[in-house]
Amino acid sequence: MLHIVACIKQVPDTKIIKMNPKTNTMDRSSAPAILNPYDAHAVEEAVRLKKRYGGTVSVLTMGPPPAVKAIRKCIEIGADEGYMITDRAFAGADTLATSYALTKALEKIAKEKPIDLIICGKMTIDGDTGQVGPGIARRLDIPPLTSVKKVVEVNKQQGYAIVHRKLEDGYEVIQSALPCLFSVEKEINEVPYSPLPNMLRAARYQPVIWAVSDLEDVDRTLLGLKGSPTIVAKVWPPEKPKGGEMLEGSAQQQVERLMEILQQKQELFAGKEARA
Repeated sequence: MLHIVACIKQVPDTKIIKMNPKTNTMDRSSAPAILNPYDAHAVEEAVRLKKRYGGTVSVLTMGPPPAVKAIRKCIEIGADEGYMITDRAFAGADTLATSYALTKALEKIAKEKPIDLIICGKMTIDGDTGQVGPGIARRLDIPPLTSVKKVVEVNKQQGYAIVHRKLEDGYEVIQSALPCLFSVEKEINEVPYSPLPNMLRAARYQPVIWAVSDLEDVDRTLLGLKGSPTIVAKVWPPEKPKGGEMLEGSAQQQVERLMEILQQKQELFAGKEARA
């Protein structure tokens, strides 16, 4: 029986979020909080593996108290248990400090029930770094398998997993010892609508909540801002693409102008190819 832990995060919906023009930072209050989309696929894959092999799916998150909503969404998808670490000491954590805090929580979970597999989303949409999953694996000294697009097999008895890792021009087949960590692509599965029994259970579900004092052997200098060497000097939205040229004149004039534009672009592309 497998014990799979999915590490998840509640994030602002970046399709809606706005930038603060004065501070050049994201205005997180301008968008609703959602379960990170990549993490939804991680939880769904964990649930599918549970159905294939039997076992339990736990989810773990670090965040403020409202992040309980993200855990409940995971229960809707089919997770069995949820854990959240929340404390002011975690505030301002970068990916290094976040991976440390989550690792301490995973160690506590593993003492209660050994963990066979950890699954993370490829990245979070509010950070786009993809560093937390591999950071956890490094701290736990287990193999990290990144960009996983398909899980072929997880064999607990013989202690290995086989996956397909996404490459730019295809994929590679990787076999790893268990326990290990996957960070998964969105294409690994489709997250279906949740069945009514799961939704009812999620509405009533209360996760296990831990503060820093509940974790063991924690070095507080590695948490939150103190443990975060990353400094973000400035954040700004990308420039909006410039509008195209409106072709005017007769049909013949428009065709001639269009040919000119295409010729210019072809020459520009040829110049870049030659420099490369």
